[in-house]
Amino acid sequence: MRKLLTVVLAGLILVLSACGKQSSSGEDKKEITVGFGVGTYEEQFRQGILPILEEKGYKVNIKTFSQNMQVNPAMKEGSIDASIFQSTAYMEAINKELSAEMTRLAFAPGAPQGLYSEKHKSLDEVKDGSMVAVPQDPVNQERAIRILEELGWVKVKADAGTTDFNLNSVEPGSVNLKIEVLDPAQILVSLKDVDFGVVNGNYIANANRKITEALKIENTPEQHRIIVSINKKDENTQWAKDLKAAYESKEFEDYINSQDKYDGFILPEAWKNN
Repeated sequence: MRKLLTVVLAGLILVLSACGKQSSSGEDKKEITVGFGVGTYEEQFRQGILPILEEKGYKVNIKTFSQNMQVNPAMKEGSIDASIFQSTAYMEAINKELSAEMTRLAFAPGAPQGLYSEKHKSLDEVKDGSMVAVPQDPVNQERAIRILEELGWVKVKADAGTTDFNLNSVEPGSVNLKIEVLDPAQILVSLKDVDFGVVNGNYIANANRKITEALKIENTPEQHRIIVSINKKDENTQWAKDLKAAYESKEFEDYINSQDKYDGFILPEAWKNN
């Protein structure tokens, strides 16, 4: 009986040891999958971050989604480990919507929204009935409307939210606009059909255009700056620490500063320590 008990205990120790090793290997894994929406953040990653991670021995799978709304569900289900495309405000809204537990790992170089036009060369050309395209998701839509509010074109009700923003909170200002709601990735190509459009800056950079072409550029608050997102359960893993270090590295800073297309981007404050 004692011999049998010894064998059982030994087997239990082996099982627990194996479980411990599996947990450790999950934390220290050397293969990760990173997701992106449409835009320039994937190019930043491929050219500036991927070489750093590969030098540390990582195999990185890159997954690009045709629509931003597809990225976070993939994060929740575990088919991607990290994403670079969204802001803190957007992430927090999706956390509530999906009952997800994502968190910010680091800031990425991000482009501000801007008001662009292919029909007009001046903001003074706005008039009653001018059509302005804005993003459809609440967080980016709120950002866009704030640009119009700063110009005096619209008024925003005091109780307007951020993550649950909608056009019911918007009233005419100095002009009576027609507001067209579009997928953020479609606004740039739709500028020929509207008077003005508020475009996320990464789409401008991805199209080899200058952010400074905008007739008006937003003063982007921290909650709307682009971040590297991961699931909260992974924030203490070694691969997450290495990914964060890569985004805050002098090597990545030098890459971004060497590319004219990123002129006007909001840069991570962590670089001040480089």
